[in-house]
Amino acid sequence: MKVAGRKKYMIRCLAVALSMSLVFSGCGKRSKRKNGGGLSSFWQEASTVEMFGKLMERSFPASEEYVKLTGRTGENNDIRWLIHSASKVEFRMKGTKASIVIRGDGAISGSQTTKARFAVYVNGTRTIDHIVTKLEETLEIFSSDEEQDVEISIVKLSEASCSVFGIKSIDVTASKDIEPLPDKRMKIEFIGDSITCGYGVDDENRDHHFSTGIEDATKTYAYKTAEALDADCSFFSYSGYGIISGYTDNGQKVEYQRIPDYYEILGTNSGSADSVLDLSIPWDFSKFVPDQIVLNLGSNDETYVGEDAGKREEFTAAYVDFLKMIRKNNPSAHITASLGIMGNGLYPCIEEAVKRYRSETGDMDISTLEFTPQDGSTGFAADWHPTEATHAIAAEELTAHIRSLP
Repeated sequence: MKVAGRKKYMIRCLAVALSMSLVFSGCGKRSKRKNGGGLSSFWQEASTVEMFGKLMERSFPASEEYVKLTGRTGENNDIRWLIHSASKVEFRMKGTKASIVIRGDGAISGSQTTKARFAVYVNGTRTIDHIVTKLEETLEIFSSDEEQDVEISIVKLSEASCSVFGIKSIDVTASKDIEPLPDKRMKIEFIGDSITCGYGVDDENRDHHFSTGIEDATKTYAYKTAEALDADCSFFSYSGYGIISGYTDNGQKVEYQRIPDYYEILGTNSGSADSVLDLSIPWDFSKFVPDQIVLNLGSNDETYVGEDAGKREEFTAAYVDFLKMIRKNNPSAHITASLGIMGNGLYPCIEEAVKRYRSETGDMDISTLEFTPQDGSTGFAADWHPTEATHAIAAEELTAHIRSLP
């Protein structure tokens, strides 16, 4: 037998043996790949579905190798935890089925008003809106009689202050690996309070109160702006928080609700996340490098500051310091300092803070934006928060502002 013919014969024999081994092994879930060579490594690589292009049941972690991660997420014990409003896990697949195994945190045993809420989108259409009530459960997120190319997004709708949830695995019937969706043309970070979180947006009754079940980050001015600009977005927002004080109804400063105290770590400790994830670890700012940063804080500070000259100066000075912190961690982003949707009482202080910041640093890559305050013409959501229609107006203003920047 000629050498060339013998090689072809050996390859055919190897292919037959390999296909038979796949038949008898049942082609189970994908095992994690390990470094190394040799025959065992060859067989492991050869057994991937890409080699044959046939449907198989496969299991993947929600890791950067297989999915696009947007926003501040965390990983612990091979579980990907979605923490902040609008944080996402996104992937594309070619197959007939997909399901996710999700994990809850301590909030599952608490009040119904604090449980994590998320949505699933298939090819841009919301197909699932889910409240996490169990420690672990499996949700089918896509099913088809025929093989399809689909893009799937899993988006956290509720904020980080009350609860987080985890993705333990993504299980698919597919003909190849799932893969991350591509990055969009722009990245925007939003730093804010309840307005940015979408507090109450799904309950247009101003006399009703907080619940994660009526929060929806995708209906906010922030998310709508990102969509209009074809941008990926990352939220760092907490209801009730401010620059020097959280919301107060008695004039006393609420010092534990200050965004600058937590901005450089994964997030605040929600209490319910204690047993599943350490939120106090430093945030790696290289994970999401924004082109634009929108700072929308001051509404809660105003409940403490009011018209007091000394407190207004304290707010202004602290705002300058926070701008410096933001710039230190995001050297290339344009910063927009904004306020006004639920009141513009501290906007003059923000203008003064930006003026001082420019003078002290020489950094001109910063601007201000005063939103049109809500007046009730588009209604009010829970606790007098903006409705989706009000958010849409603010999104138009912010989108126009960003587009006007040089």
